[in-house]
Amino acid sequence: MIIKKAELETVCGITSKLPENTRPEVAFAGKSNVGKSSLINGLVNRKALARTSSQPGKTQTINFYNVNDAIYFVDLPGYGYAQANENVKAQWGKMIEDYLHRSKQLKEVFLLIDIRHAPSENDRIMYGWIKRNGYNPIIIATKLDKINRSQIQKQLKLIKTTLEADKDTVIIPFSSVTKQGRDEIYEILDHLIEADVAQPAENK
Repeated sequence: MIIKKAELETVCGITSKLPENTRPEVAFAGKSNVGKSSLINGLVNRKALARTSSQPGKTQTINFYNVNDAIYFVDLPGYGYAQANENVKAQWGKMIEDYLHRSKQLKEVFLLIDIRHAPSENDRIMYGWIKRNGYNPIIIATKLDKINRSQIQKQLKLIKTTLEADKDTVIIPFSSVTKQGRDEIYEILDHLIEADVAQPAENK
């Protein structure tokens, strides 16, 4: 995948209507500070397209990034921020679940999990939401550069077991520093774009 264009096109708040995109969408979900912005920036070869923050819980909108006029990266609000009040948490949850349920162009969901730790209860809830809405999420195990190579398989197994993930669930270890895992994600995105191009216009 060669990135020729990447721009923030639509921002949806709690009361916003979802855009009626005609290109495939892939969603990125994960708890606050798991590295979603860093992953998106790494995929599009930009340092600050998606804003990173030292303050978790900063993203309170659903952000649609137009990539190559061929696919949309959809950045969902980070969940599980302990200092957010219960009303805000409920609103974030509703936004995410509404999007998963209503989007007509959503083709794939990437669920980001910090490879250093077992998935949290919020991660398990998110995994369940995604499954209930008909998607088998691809797990992106972030912060790969933070652990020793000898720990990788053990941590991947821990993630899969804790989520009670299906046997065929794809888990991709990813580092925003070394970009390991990026080519595997690109391959998935390329397949989605190729499938969209091959699809007859009347079926889109």
